[in-house]
Amino acid sequence: MMKRLLAVFIARNKEFLRDRAALGWNLLFPVLIVAGFAFAFSGAPAPLYKVGVAGTAPPSGFFTTPHVQFIAVDDLAAAITKVERHRLDLLVDVAGARYWVNDESPRGQLLERVLLGSDNAALRKQAVSGRLIRYVDWVLPGVLGMNIMFSALYGVGFVIVRYRKNGVLKRLKATPLSAIEFLAAQIVSRLWLIVAVVMVVFFGTHLFVDFAMYGNYLTLFLAFAMGGICMISMGLVIAARIASEEFAEGMLNLISWPMMFLSGVWFSLEGTHPLVQKLAMIFPLTHMIDAARAVMLDGAGLAAIAPQLGVLLAMTAGFLVIGAWLFRWE
Repeated sequence: MMKRLLAVFIARNKEFLRDRAALGWNLLFPVLIVAGFAFAFSGAPAPLYKVGVAGTAPPSGFFTTPHVQFIAVDDLAAAITKVERHRLDLLVDVAGARYWVNDESPRGQLLERVLLGSDNAALRKQAVSGRLIRYVDWVLPGVLGMNIMFSALYGVGFVIVRYRKNGVLKRLKATPLSAIEFLAAQIVSRLWLIVAVVMVVFFGTHLFVDFAMYGNYLTLFLAFAMGGICMISMGLVIAARIASEEFAEGMLNLISWPMMFLSGVWFSLEGTHPLVQKLAMIFPLTHMIDAARAVMLDGAGLAAIAPQLGVLLAMTAGFLVIGAWLFRWE
């Protein structure tokens, strides 16, 4: 019995050690995650408070307070909305000699005392009120986007690879079905499933979480739909020629995990290394989540999220062209 057990044990170890892709992934992936987080959050600690500044602030007094991030404001109305929703702790209009604070914000009240005690007593107070944007409100678009990403990449990329390995694609090649028709059917099939699941999760969680939703539902639907199409198209590129399920899984993990960590799903990219913020812009998940958060938390309309939708559309076109060009039945 022990000999048989030992023989199976040795055989399984040799099988794993000879699978270089699996071995490399198990060794390198944890190291890459640790190194990535160490690099992303290197440098000085993030500021504790955020103050919007309209106009040119003098380099003295309140505007030199440590641990406060002073953010230049161009759109005063949008900045006031951020104060209402606790996304800015304070807003100062230098030229107009006034400031806005949310009386329900403890951080805002503390900064107000610092402001008025720094030779700025002549500023006129403009009190606002609004609902606090909780972490659950902020993280929900990221969670929905992450769910779309995994469903699209694995639901298309992994499945097509399995079809190729099992010989299904080889049999389909003998039918009148063209490659374009097959890929289009995969996109449409996965897209409606993704949209249906997102709608169920969105409205289901809204019943007991009551999260913030300031924008238009159709605009939010468009943002998620464009992101879903882009992710599906990316999955088609991965599955275009790969015949090994193990290799396909490694490639999908290599793409999906960095996106999950660097696209602002769980935490804001503010305060991370500038290179990380630039790197995040190459991921479609970043643009989808940014568009969804703008609609849900800021009430952004279609025109406001047009840049993100444009990037997703361009990426989708590129992925589809590359995927169709690389695709092979066998």
